[in-house]
Amino acid sequence: MSPSASPSTGPEISTVTLHNGLQIVVIPDHRTPVVTHMVWYRNGSADDPVGKSGIAHFLEHLMFKGTEKHTQGEFSDVVTALGGQENAFTSVDYTAYFQRIAREHLKTMMEFESDRMTGLVLTDEIVNPERDVVIEERRMRTDTDPGAQLGEAVSKALFTHHPYGTPIIGWMHEIETLNREDALAYYRRFYTPENAILIVAGDVTEDEVVRLAEATYGRIPSRGEAPKRVRPQEPEPRASRQVSLADPKVEQPSLQRCYLVPSYTTGKPGEAEALDVLVQILSAQGTGRLHRDLVMEQHCAVAAGAWYQSTAVDQSRLLLYAIPHPGVSLDTLEKALDGVIHDVITNGIEAKELARAKTRLIADTIYAQDSQASLARMYGASLATGSTVNDVKSWPEAIDAVSAESVQAAAKAWLERRRAVTGYLLKEEVAA
Repeated sequence: MSPSASPSTGPEISTVTLHNGLQIVVIPDHRTPVVTHMVWYRNGSADDPVGKSGIAHFLEHLMFKGTEKHTQGEFSDVVTALGGQENAFTSVDYTAYFQRIAREHLKTMMEFESDRMTGLVLTDEIVNPERDVVIEERRMRTDTDPGAQLGEAVSKALFTHHPYGTPIIGWMHEIETLNREDALAYYRRFYTPENAILIVAGDVTEDEVVRLAEATYGRIPSRGEAPKRVRPQEPEPRASRQVSLADPKVEQPSLQRCYLVPSYTTGKPGEAEALDVLVQILSAQGTGRLHRDLVMEQHCAVAAGAWYQSTAVDQSRLLLYAIPHPGVSLDTLEKALDGVIHDVITNGIEAKELARAKTRLIADTIYAQDSQASLARMYGASLATGSTVNDVKSWPEAIDAVSAESVQAAAKAWLERRRAVTGYLLKEEVAA
C-alpha cells in the first residue's frame, strides 16, 4: 500500500458509492483552483486472458481513439485547449486515466471520461495501426534493452504460475495476434461503473463532486456484480533460481535479487509494514545498510538499493540490486549482498535505524500532501488492490507501530534464498 496523509494532518478525505456501484473518493486541496480527475479500473495485465497478454495495455491505447459522441483525438484536443494535462497507465492490477485541469472544467472531464466508459468505437482501421505502435513500443523499450530483458526473465522465474510473471506490455508473439474483438471483449468485461474508482483531488467539495458524478457517471447503468479476478496462484517456492543475460550492449554489469513476499492485501497484520520498514533500512539514501556495507565499507559496489512492490492483489515482490565496483565479479558482489541479509536476520537492527526508517517513511507521506496528483495515485493504487480509505489514512500509525523484532522476523521469514531469483546482467565480449 502506498502511504497517505495522516488523519490528524492531512485533508478530510471522503468516499461515496453511486447507485451503479461507482466508488468516489474526494481529496480536498483548496490551495490552487486546480483539480486532478482520475478513473481507476480494477483490472491490469494480470487479468489478461491466457494467450492474449498485453490486451489491458493495448486497450489503454485504444481508449483515446474516440466514441460515438466524440471523434478520435477530440478529448485530448479539449484538454490541451483548456490548458490541462492528461495521461494513462497500466499496471499488473489496475488501469488508470487522468486529467489535471482548472476546477471549472471538471464537469467537462467527467462528461468525456464517462462517455468513453461505454461508448468506445473500434474498427480494424483504428485497431491494426495502433497494434503496430505497441509492437514498436515493446521493440524499443524491451527487445533492444538487455536490462529490460533480464527483468522479464527474473519476473517469469519468480512467478512460475501466477500472471505477474507476464510483462505488462505482453509477449511479442501474442501482441501480434491481438485484434478488435479481443479489445472489445476485454472492454465490455472490465470497463463498467461497478469496477471503477473515481478519484477527484483538488479545489472541490464532496457535494460538488458527487453532484457532477451523478449527472455524468451516474447515467451509466450497473451491470450487476463487478467482474471477479480469477487468477492461478503461485505455489510455495522450493528452490532458489538464477538467471543470467550477457549482451554486447551491456555497459555496466549488475546484480538483482527478487523475493516472493506478501503484499498489503495478502500479508498478515503488520507483515507488509515490517517489509516497508526493512526496505527503508536496507536502501535509504546515504544511510541504508546496502549502501553503507557494499559501497562505503567493502568498496565492492558503486550503487546498491532495494524496492518493495507493496500494493498488489496477490503475493508480490521485493527486489535488492547492486552494481559492482570495477574489477569486482558479480559472484563476489552476491556474497557481500548475502552477508548484509544474514546480518539483519541474525543480529537484527539497531533502535536508531528503526527510528530513522520510520521517521523517513512517515515524513514522505507528509511531503506527499503537497501534490494532489500524488495523493490521488496513492489512494487509487491502494483501493484498486483491496485496501480501504481508512487503511490508507491509518498507514502512518501502522508504520509507527512496527518493532525491531517484527522487522527481523520479516527478514527471516521472507528473505530466504528458496523464495528468490537472482539475476546477473553481464557484458558479452564480441570477438574481433
